[in-house]
Amino acid sequence: MRRYVAAIDQGTTSSRCIIFDRQGKIVGSAQREHRQIFPKPGWVEHDPREIWVNTEWAMGAALGNAGVAASELAAVGITNQRETTVVWDRATGEPVYNAIVWQDTRTDALCEELAGEQGIARYADRTGLPLSTYFAGPKLRWILDSVAGVRERAEAGELAFGTMDSWVLWQLTGEHLTDVTNASRTMLMDLRTLQWDSAICADFDIPMSLLPEIRSSSEVYADAVSGPFAGVPVAGILGDQQAATFGQACLLPGEAKNTYGTGNFMLLNTGTTPVFSKHGLLTTACYQLGDEPAVYALEGSIAVTGSLVHWLRDNLGIIADTSEIEPLARSVDDNGGAYFVPAFSGLFAPRWRPDARGVIAGLTRFVTKAHLARAALESTAFQTREVVDAMRADAAAQQLDLELTTLKVDGGMTANSLLMQFQADLLDVPVVRPVVTETTALGAAYAAGLAVGFWESTDEIRANWAADRTWTPDMPEPERTQRLSEWNKAVERTYGWA
Repeated sequence: MRRYVAAIDQGTTSSRCIIFDRQGKIVGSAQREHRQIFPKPGWVEHDPREIWVNTEWAMGAALGNAGVAASELAAVGITNQRETTVVWDRATGEPVYNAIVWQDTRTDALCEELAGEQGIARYADRTGLPLSTYFAGPKLRWILDSVAGVRERAEAGELAFGTMDSWVLWQLTGEHLTDVTNASRTMLMDLRTLQWDSAICADFDIPMSLLPEIRSSSEVYADAVSGPFAGVPVAGILGDQQAATFGQACLLPGEAKNTYGTGNFMLLNTGTTPVFSKHGLLTTACYQLGDEPAVYALEGSIAVTGSLVHWLRDNLGIIADTSEIEPLARSVDDNGGAYFVPAFSGLFAPRWRPDARGVIAGLTRFVTKAHLARAALESTAFQTREVVDAMRADAAAQQLDLELTTLKVDGGMTANSLLMQFQADLLDVPVVRPVVTETTALGAAYAAGLAVGFWESTDEIRANWAADRTWTPDMPEPERTQRLSEWNKAVERTYGWA
């Protein structure tokens, strides 16, 4: 009897597999980290082969931990770090180069060249995206230009490009596909037609034979052909932030969620018409269920949040384990006047300043490592407030019915109660964490399960969602205003470094 659905969550720092029951509860999981490769300042890479080995291990280990056989799985869904780019040989399956990670900034000069006189918004009316090192298209162009022999092999039809969903699906099934959500993060897809834009591909000098076929987020693509899930239908693909939005049951226009992970990503469901931002947000495909119309979202993407805690641990040695950040930050009453702006890869939404670099401002002899720990956590909440302000501005300008009354949150950093309380204080709205915080994997599982009839409709998804904890705001308005003003001064100090 098919009683469960599995989700493969191929993330920035690890690959996981989680098995869910019909109520959306976790019955088993496994996870393994992969290396972060930094060949040069600003360059970030992963080994795609290592990621697949870890993913396959996690699939088998999750079955074992759950005490579940593959024959009990109705379907498997895939969710993934978006924009991370890999190119491989269609015959051998060998990558031609390491995967270039979404955080990588090596394509900054290329993006300036492509922008030309029209500026970074050159393709925004078709793709919903500014020209940025963040997205996959420029990374693909870099591989074509910089790795010996790759362009010739690509033009001969020997190579395949994909984001990490395509890489995992190809390993599982041998099919070269992606879904609308991941395709919308390449800068190569027209948001309205949901197809590759041949004119943009020509501008980028990218052979279209490299590109995967674009499909919906919820349909049976193929059965897994080997490995722990052999014979199980692969039936859902969602980029990680879209998957979290789906898993949080943000299924109606005006509903929003914020994921606190390596970076932060807030998505606002805008319905079946793409809304193009005038205030620094991205327009993206949110999900598409089979033959139904695609649903779109406005997104605020923040590059460095959870990874700043890792930086304090790995680069400065301020903490030995990430779990130490909250008690250290709680040991002081405030940030001591220090503000930490982690613009390590420039600033993403809503400012889009690739020339920015990280700054700690307001230092005095009074400041200790505890104040820095608190300032690091607070930076995540301040950046989120900027995204919310941009969403409110877009909603007002375009007469959307949006009043953020609560913020649904998920991701690893939501375990940090100090951060969640400060977030509620800065937004002046309650912050709500669900019972199942693994909403990214859950969203991919829902997409796959809906495709095979394991769940009959999205009504069951909404019924499964339940709140675990709510933080209510408790900061006086004058203090909030002052703190935001000081944060803004600190951010402006980051401009023009690169």
